[in-house]
Amino acid sequence: MAVQDLKEQIVRLPEQPGVYVWSNAAGDVLYVGKARSLRDRVRSYLGARGLSPRHDALLDEIGRLEVIVTDSVMEALALENNLIKQRMPRYNILLRDDKNYPYLQLTTSEAYPRILVARSVEKTGDFYAGPFLPAKIARRTMTLSHRLFGIRSCNEVITGRRGRPCLEYDIKRCIAPCVADICTEEQYGVAVTNTRLLLEGRNDELIDTLRDRMVAASSGERFEEAAQLRDAMRTVQILRDRQQKVATAQLGDRDVFGLKVGPSGGTIHVFAMRGGRVVERVELATDPGALAGGDVDVLQAALGQFYELRVPPAEINLPLEIEDSEAMEEWLSARAGRRVRILVPQRGDKRALVDLATRNAELAYRTRFNEITAAHFEALETLRAVLALPAIPRRIDCFDISTIQGSETVASMVVCEDGRLKRSEYKKFRIRGAAQDDFAAMREVVYRRYRKVLEDGGPFPDLILIDGGRGQLSAAYEALETIGLGNLVAVGIAKKEEVIFTRERPEPVVLPGHDPALLLIQRIRDEAHRFAITFHRKARSMRDLRSELDDVPGIGPRRRRALLRAFGSLAGVRRATREELESVVGAKTAAAVIDYFSRAS
Repeated sequence: MAVQDLKEQIVRLPEQPGVYVWSNAAGDVLYVGKARSLRDRVRSYLGARGLSPRHDALLDEIGRLEVIVTDSVMEALALENNLIKQRMPRYNILLRDDKNYPYLQLTTSEAYPRILVARSVEKTGDFYAGPFLPAKIARRTMTLSHRLFGIRSCNEVITGRRGRPCLEYDIKRCIAPCVADICTEEQYGVAVTNTRLLLEGRNDELIDTLRDRMVAASSGERFEEAAQLRDAMRTVQILRDRQQKVATAQLGDRDVFGLKVGPSGGTIHVFAMRGGRVVERVELATDPGALAGGDVDVLQAALGQFYELRVPPAEINLPLEIEDSEAMEEWLSARAGRRVRILVPQRGDKRALVDLATRNAELAYRTRFNEITAAHFEALETLRAVLALPAIPRRIDCFDISTIQGSETVASMVVCEDGRLKRSEYKKFRIRGAAQDDFAAMREVVYRRYRKVLEDGGPFPDLILIDGGRGQLSAAYEALETIGLGNLVAVGIAKKEEVIFTRERPEPVVLPGHDPALLLIQRIRDEAHRFAITFHRKARSMRDLRSELDDVPGIGPRRRRALLRAFGSLAGVRRATREELESVVGAKTAAAVIDYFSRAS
């Protein structure tokens, strides 16, 4: 069923705000969107064919439509974000941060919070700071919070009724909230407040406080305490200087977004400014398979997903206007508990910072999606459309058989991921004696490979490429069906005609000679052939070496290795003089080698 078959349902939709959900016939969610008017927005899909290959793929796959009416656009926005996070639709823009820099987690959900290193932000009610670049700054900051404020590091359940504090109290790394007579809940709360001040980047206030405490300790002749406070103050100053990449006191607290969208996807660069300083930089990227309509769509998705787990600042600066900015402001304000404004600066320092974030996003795009990657993606997208695959073939396994008159039959498998050959996953196979014709050999190697994949639980390919025609393809499918993987998609490519055979179509698929998809398939096939030929030559060479030298009386594996190591090859052994051979294997064996090759010639 395609979207045109749902026309009667679409025209009866209400002209109210809400969320619409496209699913396929099996019930899998394909796309989730929001609308100010459900009827107008969903009806626009009826004329969307031809906008892009991804739009056409979505329209062909649509089998069901669900709508949820809401009272406002803001409610629709919140519901859309929740549904996208829960169902992970294939065609929605899903942003991810590939760099796994650490965060610091202040467990404010606990009565006596701790500070921990976290690799991701979870929606637990705790306070998160970061990510920290380099990662050692996170550890240094955590250590500083222990030494400076006495935040606990233990996993103990705090009741205040412990008999005596632990060693952490004695070495002045904890103020012992476990003993109520030493530290009350209110005193520990002050330490937590100061720690959060440190994590939020309000370091100038901390430096002033530390300086006053250092002077007071020095005046009271508590010189060890004063030295500790001096070292702590210096650490905070180093931390402040690292964060002060861009500083303008008038800019206050705000997040600044830069954006770059191209044919391969999109990148977003976010500067988080607190107290006029950039204290955090986050790079996000879209998956190539997302259904992106342009800059506005990517930016809108970025805002919703970025602030799903973050508290927004008072102001957010964007490079361009978004749809329903009032609804987005309302949603962000509800999450922050105060007013949040979305602005598009046109001039001055704010615009300069937006331009700086945009330049960083452009650099990230060039690094992530270069021209070669874009060409690979277009080739994979063409393959998906031509072969009617359910998704872009991100991983392709290719098999080739190499033999000469049934002698030393071997096979190779090469892997292509996202258009790039992945040599670390290449495999080679020796075909056993009972399977010496091409069809039987292909059946055996496909069976052996995917039985192992099935035992290991993956990785399963999106497409299997067979070097050969319909016979080899049928043999591959026989092996797949034997192990219950007949649902995997395999195609064959014939060498001379350069046409593609599929199981479903009686006629082969013919692509133009210059088509990027055909060129990609040929490159993968040729690499599998090269790898198989190289392995076959090595196998024959080892067989020849074994048969020649092993026939010499007195030559076993150890002496054979010694001869080959000394003279490099069988030809080198043939050319060696008696004296050279004697120096390696002794006079008796050297005489046997010379006698053997004299008779053989």
